[in-house]
Amino acid sequence: MKRTGCLLCALAPVLITAALYFATPGHEHATADAKGGPAPVSRSRATDRAEAGRAADKAESGRATDDNAAARPPAGLAAPDKKELAQEIVASAENSTLNWHEAYGYIEDIGDGQGYTAGVIGFCTGTHDLLTLVERYTGAHPANGLARYLPALRKVDGTDSHEGLDPGFVAAWRHEATAPAFRKAQDDERDRIYFDPAVRLAKLDGLGTLGQFIYYDAIVLHGPGTGPDGFYGLRERAGREAKPPSEGGDEKAYLDIFLDIRREAMKSRNPARDTTRIDTAQRWFLDEGNLDLHTPLRWKVYGETYHVP
Repeated sequence: MKRTGCLLCALAPVLITAALYFATPGHEHATADAKGGPAPVSRSRATDRAEAGRAADKAESGRATDDNAAARPPAGLAAPDKKELAQEIVASAENSTLNWHEAYGYIEDIGDGQGYTAGVIGFCTGTHDLLTLVERYTGAHPANGLARYLPALRKVDGTDSHEGLDPGFVAAWRHEATAPAFRKAQDDERDRIYFDPAVRLAKLDGLGTLGQFIYYDAIVLHGPGTGPDGFYGLRERAGREAKPPSEGGDEKAYLDIFLDIRREAMKSRNPARDTTRIDTAQRWFLDEGNLDLHTPLRWKVYGETYHVP
């Protein structure tokens, strides 16, 4: 295992959705329209409700417009072959392998202050996403072998503590990972929190398949946070330095800035941190002009060379 740390800074699912929602242009316009001018001194409850309803309709309309734009072809990273490729590239950095399917049962404390890191995308006991995964899985499969650890998972959420988890949680996770339903639950949660929002926003920013992958890898590593070093914060910072293609900017120039900001964020906490997942992987693809992430691909992470024919 050669990971340099899991930075899945967690937000509750509602906050994740809110961060994504406020990041879209449609919502910003709808919010401005909804605010309007100063409120009258006296209003009826019916008027308040009517205006609230109109504001909600506008917001929903704006989001629907964005969703339609994001769903337009080409599929980009969401195409089955490209999605498989994305998991392989991420796995090379997260688990030093291309066989990401091996990671469902993976679990260890890698000493990064996030507690146990586990599963197909590195869910962490200290960053809320592992707790959310087990809660949602238990809702659908109440008799699963992880359900009894929910009280402990809630208690250690936001910390690196193992209190209430040792000594049985590791074995329980590995055993549950043999169940197809739990593997599917991991895939679904990966897509819901990380893959789908990253691809959606990248498409709204006018980015091709490589840009969509760069967003995906960023949200996996930095987490879906709105702070300066969270994914949404990084995107906002990049947008202040370069226009994305959706605003008339050059795609390669924008992605170059985004990767610079990502690298800076990775080094900010640990100047000695390995950044080869950017330097000799994503930056290589970008410098080659491979904006559609065509294969064959060759890259290096932590000094190891990977190749997809």
